[in-house]
Amino acid sequence: MRPAFAALALIAVPVVAQTPGQPDPALVRAGTYRVDPNHTQVTWTVNHMGFSMLTGQFGASGGQITIDPARPQATKLEVTFNTAELSSTSAGFTKHLNSADFFETAKHPTARFVSRDVQVNGNRATVTGDLTIKGITKPVTLQASFVGAGPNPMNKKLNFGFRATGQVNRSDFGLGMAVPVVSDRVDLEINAAFEAA
Repeated sequence: MRPAFAALALIAVPVVAQTPGQPDPALVRAGTYRVDPNHTQVTWTVNHMGFSMLTGQFGASGGQITIDPARPQATKLEVTFNTAELSSTSAGFTKHLNSADFFETAKHPTARFVSRDVQVNGNRATVTGDLTIKGITKPVTLQASFVGAGPNPMNKKLNFGFRATGQVNRSDFGLGMAVPVVSDRVDLEINAAFEAA
């Protein structure tokens, strides 16, 4: 093959880079890690009047996880979320969600989850804890799966993360406006990222 054609052949073949994070829990070292607020969020979904599914998001403002891969059931987790900075695709809807009808974020700008029990099965775990919204605390169970771990190439620090799902009834937290026209059940999808201090 001529050199020019060889160069073109190399250009045409896609190069697949390996991601820094790998789905191997053994890459996590025992210790306490802080929440990465730039890459942690909760997406919530409700059934809107039987017409459509409606979603929004909260970001995290802080928290930490204490974890030891040799004793995963001893994991302790706490995360604070910025309800006052919730996002949706409509400015009017976001304003309503911030009002006293729902999150009343002027008085309650954050929500908090604190784990009480972690049951591990391979790369999956059932995490039970207390969720506090608007000063009301209720138990919540999340189904979590390990995503990956490894050194972050941007800062060289160990990073790792989990994905979790769960459900709550919004009326349990004083958010019951328009139930049952808008579903009481809220489906949660959580992406939680952690980094070494």
